[in-house]
Amino acid sequence: MSGDICHIEIDDSGLPAPTPEIEQERKVAIFDLLEANNFALPAQGGRTAPGGPYKLHLGIRDRRLVFDIDTEAGEDAAEFHLSLSPFKQVVKDYWQICESYFDAVKRLPPSQIEAIDMGRRGIHDEGARVLQERLDGKADVDHDTARRLFTLVCVLHYGG
Repeated sequence: MSGDICHIEIDDSGLPAPTPEIEQERKVAIFDLLEANNFALPAQGGRTAPGGPYKLHLGIRDRRLVFDIDTEAGEDAAEFHLSLSPFKQVVKDYWQICESYFDAVKRLPPSQIEAIDMGRRGIHDEGARVLQERLDGKADVDHDTARRLFTLVCVLHYGG
């Protein structure tokens, strides 16, 4: 895979203000993505896609997840819209277990926190898998990049 994401903008206009926990999830996901990611645009219709690094603008428009991608120089590279329906259940499950985890950290012993965190990681992996399937043919991402992008999808979906 060649290319990567060098800048991320989240369009959360029109969404409710995030809770401190959601804002923290967002900051960590963006930081981790910018530190290490594998993101490439495949050739489309016989045309070679512009190479990275890329600037990613992620948002929700008309109840669809929008990936608007520019080159580092600011030229249009790609834009695609994904239905939110395939993410609905896994996002709901993810936030439910995150709420349990956030609550557990405040009052439960480490062994119980660890068990909840294992469940959270499993749901996170499922969300990454769904995202990779939805991106198939549009963008190539590795598992870790898909996990971090899924976190941002959750953050957007939470308010949307």
